[in-house]
Amino acid sequence: MRIGIPKETLFEEKRIALAPAGVDALVKSGHTVFIQSGAGLGSNFTDEEYRKVGANIVYTAEEAFQRAELIAKVSPLTETETEFLQKNQILFSFLQLGVGQKKVMEKLLEKKITAISYELIEKNGQYPVLYSVSEIAGQLAVQQGEKYLGSDFPGGRGILLGGISGVAPAAVVILGAGIVGLNAARAAYGRGAQVIVLDKDIRRLRRIENTLTKNITTVAANPYTIARGVKFADLFIGAIGEKVEKIPHLVTEEMVKTMKKGAVIVDVAIDQGGCVETSYPTTISDPVFVKHGVIHYCVPNLPALVSRTASFGLTNASIEYILKIADNGLMNAVLGDTGLAKGICTHNGTCTNEVIADTFNLEFRRIHFFSNN
Repeated sequence: MRIGIPKETLFEEKRIALAPAGVDALVKSGHTVFIQSGAGLGSNFTDEEYRKVGANIVYTAEEAFQRAELIAKVSPLTETETEFLQKNQILFSFLQLGVGQKKVMEKLLEKKITAISYELIEKNGQYPVLYSVSEIAGQLAVQQGEKYLGSDFPGGRGILLGGISGVAPAAVVILGAGIVGLNAARAAYGRGAQVIVLDKDIRRLRRIENTLTKNITTVAANPYTIARGVKFADLFIGAIGEKVEKIPHLVTEEMVKTMKKGAVIVDVAIDQGGCVETSYPTTISDPVFVKHGVIHYCVPNLPALVSRTASFGLTNASIEYILKIADNGLMNAVLGDTGLAKGICTHNGTCTNEVIADTFNLEFRRIHFFSNN
């Protein structure tokens, strides 16, 4: 199979869909890989490294798309990139179609693209590709939030996250006990902070206590406890995640108004609309804004801050699925892996994800594959 890897065009996105090790695996399995020149530089992978493992370097995104049967990306498609798509191509990416543009969806259907969303692929009740970026996002949420608690940022509270003898540590309140929340809790507790985690799923809260420590306070999430947690927080981390839907605003503007002056919000859910009503997307180069005296950090592509680690992690998690399709063909790969099938959002001109179909008022058709052996 011919696999294309274009350079990411999202502003300040430095990740690449496959590290050289992933390309090496594909080439050794007999496949042909086309990579746009410079696509790996943001993660410190050179064209020469890709050449050494057998990749073919092309010089435009259009050529990477045109020469491939399967496209591997990181960020959601842009309108410009949809023009490069070829009829009946397979696309792997974090598509985020539930909060995407209708024009992108229309092009996927028009060109009969089999669009596979990394964040929807399941395995043993988990989301293996999403897991890798969630681990990173959870740790970075604490790291970035800690920066803005300092006195060097105008309006910062001037607080040391872990405190010192005789001086209390910062209160880190995390809404959501999924993989992002778990890793944020681990990072914050490791830095000596007072950590409180809220979630409506008691099993997830129990996992926090059993995996980390009972010294982390866990609280059942509801409007009352969320409001109390927000008011108490020096650093508030929104770690709520949904598979497809836009995230509800669980933290209202009125709650934000009750926060301490100079407190920090890191809304990790901003790529799905954010769980804080006052949040809106920011960028890596201009990551924060102040609203009601509270510092908001709302970077959608947070893992791009550690692009090399993130690219390795994405490769480790995704190469299994790319190889499965490249080696066996789409139909056989999906027949043998129901978790992979759950990641397919569009196929043969139809929308195969019911939630996305409802979002765009499209006809939903359940996907059906038959072996081509």
